[in-house]
Amino acid sequence: MKKIIAFLSLVLMISSVTPLATEAAASTTTKYVNVSSGTLNVRKSATINSSIVTKLSKNTSVSVYSTSNGWSKIKAGSKTGYVNAKYLASKKAAAPSPASYRTKAISVAKSELGTPYRWGGISPSGFDCSGLVKYSFGKAGKALPRTAAEMYTKGTRVSTPATGDLMFFAPNKASRPTHVSIYVGGGNMIHAASSNGVSYSKTSNTYWKPKFIGAKRI
Repeated sequence: MKKIIAFLSLVLMISSVTPLATEAAASTTTKYVNVSSGTLNVRKSATINSSIVTKLSKNTSVSVYSTSNGWSKIKAGSKTGYVNAKYLASKKAAAPSPASYRTKAISVAKSELGTPYRWGGISPSGFDCSGLVKYSFGKAGKALPRTAAEMYTKGTRVSTPATGDLMFFAPNKASRPTHVSIYVGGGNMIHAASSNGVSYSKTSNTYWKPKFIGAKRI
């Protein structure tokens, strides 16, 4: 008799727990991080001033528990927190083809022709060389590091640059790159030069050619 009672008690426990678990599972939806560049901050509470729990890259899958006042409560891996709901999408964003984002980056850079050079500049109010490249590729959906030297550690080295490849320059072959440009084809590159701001230069230019140390395809 005791065994029967124990069995019935176990059945009742399972039947009471299972609906709750099912209800909890049904209350979440799967969404994906959709940011144009950089990462999405997951915050401890639903406010921009709250501390950052973790950062999520584009197309990261998250479980969404609730959304209110523009904030979604989510879980990603072992981390739980709040994100701006406008940066979540129901489907993964399609990865841009290399050709398309390089072409777009060039278009962005061209739209800034004439913008003055500014040391440390990374906006249309003024660019330095790596600032222009980072800005242009960022607008095309491709995040790059901040400096020419850091950019040189990314991508694939190519012997002959193609349209959209990055070209790097340094005082000598043994130096870390101190300047970066975007090759636009026809023996031309676009860059933020300290003398002319955002402008074109020939890759055969007597100033730049001796300083060329390599090209990278991002």
